[in-house]
Amino acid sequence: MTELRDVDYFRDTDTALRPYPYIDELVRESTVWIEPTYGVAMVTGYDEALTVMRDTDTYSAAPMIAGPTPDYGIEFTGDDIDEQLAAVRHRLPFNDQIVTMDPPLHTMHRALIMGLITPKRLKENEDFIWQLTDRQLDVVLPRGGCEIVDDYAQPYALLVVADLLGVPEEDHAMLLAKAGVAGPGSLGDTTAPPPKEHRGLTHLYDYFTDRIAQRRREPKDDVLTRMAHATFPDGTLPEPLDGARIAANLFAAGQETTVRLLATAMQILGDDLELQQRLRADHSLVPKFIEEVLRSQGPIKGNMRLARRSTTLGGVDIKAGTQVFVMHGAAGRDPRQFENPERFDVDRPNVRRHVAFGHGVHTCPGAPLARSEVRVTLERLLDRTSEIRISDAHHGPADARRYDYMPSYMFRGLTELHLEFVTEG
Repeated sequence: MTELRDVDYFRDTDTALRPYPYIDELVRESTVWIEPTYGVAMVTGYDEALTVMRDTDTYSAAPMIAGPTPDYGIEFTGDDIDEQLAAVRHRLPFNDQIVTMDPPLHTMHRALIMGLITPKRLKENEDFIWQLTDRQLDVVLPRGGCEIVDDYAQPYALLVVADLLGVPEEDHAMLLAKAGVAGPGSLGDTTAPPPKEHRGLTHLYDYFTDRIAQRRREPKDDVLTRMAHATFPDGTLPEPLDGARIAANLFAAGQETTVRLLATAMQILGDDLELQQRLRADHSLVPKFIEEVLRSQGPIKGNMRLARRSTTLGGVDIKAGTQVFVMHGAAGRDPRQFENPERFDVDRPNVRRHVAFGHGVHTCPGAPLARSEVRVTLERLLDRTSEIRISDAHHGPADARRYDYMPSYMFRGLTELHLEFVTEG
């Protein structure tokens, strides 16, 4: 493992942009490895990743997005650090978000999410997704192409979540502007896009806190009112800010997963016209294609956990206080689980066993939504075009493509993808 020891996975830009040579070598070498730079336990094995994601008693989600060297303010000691962690977890980033919570607090807040994302509400939302998809394609197709990330996916994902949460349509433009995202109706506009007022969550906190408080004073027969009156499992009514945090988390997750997943799927189809034609002829392959994209190049490379107690994982001793990096992208390429994992195979029989959306209590609650958004977009694009091409002018010829990715150890996603559409012939 000499070459791996020379790479700082969390800081090396080349590895962030081209992660799979590193990931595939690490998968071949071991299922759990203590990397030497920060002492982080890198979990690449499928079974080992499931163990970490299931065992919330041993592994805390507190540092999920805190990086390899979080500022805990103390040095953990002993073989059980639960009390020490409880005293300092407020120092960690996004400590008020459900993704960093552990049971039982996580259980309470997740119940609020699942009360909103019901099968009935998802079905109603899917009707909106079909309408929105065609509405946006009505803008981009006549142009003959678009940059799919900013022109289509960003506003699309935000508006889908807005509809899911019952945001009135008259507020959609305001939320797009606050997020620095141009609306679908502005795609043909040659003027500069609206300024990016805020890409954080504060504006979402403010918006939903105000709306929840308003609906409690003046209830209506709408989704926002149901959100305003949703209770924790014990029957207590959350503070408006608690509901706002749940809503903001859904928006943030949609931007970082759906947008990246959609762009990767379009890139693969644009570079493989034979596969594109298979899906155009047989839409039943679209869901399988999406799962294989998730398995092979999912939008989340991995995230952090903290060992709350000294334990053993994959034959490796892990001391309490050790940062543990669960590599979703590596688990999906574990040859013990997936045959010929480096090959993209739309007919892979067990592809749904991937962990691209997590597993256990922290399984992404918006996974069904993301799948619907990408499936509907692909089906309608395939129906309304005869060919989808990668723009040679922007990304180079087919045998020498140039793609730019997010320089992130945690997320996998294109920063832009220019497509051309053929709608005749």
